[in-house]
Amino acid sequence: MKISADDRRQTTDDGRYPSGKGSSWSVVRGPWSMLRGQWSLWVTGVLLIMLFNFATCKYGFKDTSPIAPEVKTFRVNYLENRADYKNPQLSPALTEKLKQKIIGTTRLRQTNDDDAHYDISGYVSRYYTSTTGISGNNASLNRLTADFHLIFKNSLDEKKSFEADVTYSVDFNSNLSLLQVESQKGEEMVRNLSDAIFNKIFSNW
Repeated sequence: MKISADDRRQTTDDGRYPSGKGSSWSVVRGPWSMLRGQWSLWVTGVLLIMLFNFATCKYGFKDTSPIAPEVKTFRVNYLENRADYKNPQLSPALTEKLKQKIIGTTRLRQTNDDDAHYDISGYVSRYYTSTTGISGNNASLNRLTADFHLIFKNSLDEKKSFEADVTYSVDFNSNLSLLQVESQKGEEMVRNLSDAIFNKIFSNW
């Protein structure tokens, strides 16, 4: 159909134009109309993906359904250092890291009360270095190891209370001093130890 200049001037915003001299109208899906339709579909798709991702993240990080619904509180006692060699930063950093891990990953509420549903304590039992690599007659690679003894008490179900040991080791060049290794690798050791303790407690997730 050929459209006159007058008809073009009479088209409406939605792309319609008069089909003749009468009052009936036909719809033309021009380029802009098609683009608007594609844009709407794209926006809808993005919103659906964002909604799905949000729901998935919420389930993965906050939906703690494997934890019995009656369990609502936890307490992390100060995690002592009973090793022969004591890194003064390890105990306070590990205690705080574990607290933040539980707060950020579960629905449980932190408390300092003695009747906490989950009561977590323990201590660093060993903290030592060993040789793992030898070049010629000299040590080329050393290893720093921290062992932790976990004491977990479930005040609502004593049968689920337990004690367990976790460990984490990090290798380092033998040219480095222990103080240098602790400065460079201390955060990594604290993070991995707290993850290991957390996984022991919530291993049924």
